Amino acid sequence: MTSTTLAATGKWSSTGPLPAAGGWYGQHDSAVVLGIGKVLVVGGADGSSAALGQAALYDPEAGTWSATGSLQTPRRLHTTTLLPSGKVLVAGGISGSAQFPAPGLAAAEIYDPESGRWSSTGAMKGARWGHSAVLVGGKVLVAGGTTIRSGQSVKALRSAELYDPDDGTWTETGAMTDARSGHPAVVLANGKVLVVGGTVPIARDEDAALAYCELYSTTGETWAPTGALLAPRAWHQATALSGGASVLVTGGRAPGGSGDGTFDPFSRTSAELYVQDTEKWTAVQAMPGGRALHRAVPLGSNKVLVVGGSDNAQNDVGYASGAIFDVGTGSWTPAGGLATGRWAFAAAPLSGKLVLVAGGVVRSGIAAAQPGAQELTTSAEIFDSEAAVTP
Repeated sequence: MTSTTLAATGKWSSTGPLPAAGGWYGQHDSAVVLGIGKVLVVGGADGSSAALGQAALYDPEAGTWSATGSLQTPRRLHTTTLLPSGKVLVAGGISGSAQFPAPGLAAAEIYDPESGRWSSTGAMKGARWGHSAVLVGGKVLVAGGTTIRSGQSVKALRSAELYDPDDGTWTETGAMTDARSGHPAVVLANGKVLVVGGTVPIARDEDAALAYCELYSTTGETWAPTGALLAPRAWHQATALSGGASVLVTGGRAPGGSGDGTFDPFSRTSAELYVQDTEKWTAVQAMPGGRALHRAVPLGSNKVLVVGGSDNAQNDVGYASGAIFDVGTGSWTPAGGLATGRWAFAAAPLSGKLVLVAGGVVRSGIAAAQPGAQELTTSAEIFDSEAAVTP
């Protein structure tokens, strides 16, 4: 009996390492491509889950990283948003060492690429982490997240705020229909904002994944429910395709039951496509393998690279594998594998064919050399979707 092996598309090559290791667990805390062509990574967590104050710039032409001005406040599970001016807004998150409940932040600050310095700007109305943040209508829309409920508990938020870069102030806008945290937000072609799934805390060390989704309208500053995911998801990814006419959602942590009477302890292999015009989700071909805490990065307007991730971030080794989804065919093809498997890393598109990944967690728990701490990496790699793979 002969077996058929599908050839992988594209390949990875090593580039300069980060000045210091970090992990990025949020939906909107990943790398940002600046107008000057460089890539900025900010904050994150160390191996003990303490917040970091570091920031670094990647120069694609030189293939090197350099440290840039440190944050005024160390933070993780924050949001990082490129503004129309070319500056970068960092908002909220958790500061300090790992503890429960976490010391959430309302503070925000601005990075100026010309000076390489950070400066304070208006604080949000309330502290939050694990929230979403997108630029829409020239302002930054922040929604949901987690905050302290009491000295022994936390809660998810429904509230949303708008940041005005012109005067550095925040104003409250319509609250979401459902409280949620750890959710991605995507700007659609019609200008509305789609938020997808997420979690709500149900115990000190436990949360429930959501299938609920909703839309924000800038004209009325209101939210309205839209089609629900076919499966609840947490630690998933959502990526705009076709200029925002559709959105691909991939993977995520399985909540346990699969809906057919069986139990699935692993991450989801399934993927779904949301169509703006119908406001419905449909199943597309499943990924070659399940993953959560991965990154999904667009390759042009009609393809998405999904790479890295893990199955159980408590006792695991980061995945090196990747796959490319083509919205035209609705199918996946294998992508070249990373040299260093990782999850909770930073990633950014450098062009229609190039993707940068950096940092992240490579081992944790009993898979790590020291079970009490996660192993992070400073390594960075670039994927070229058009590079020939050596047999």
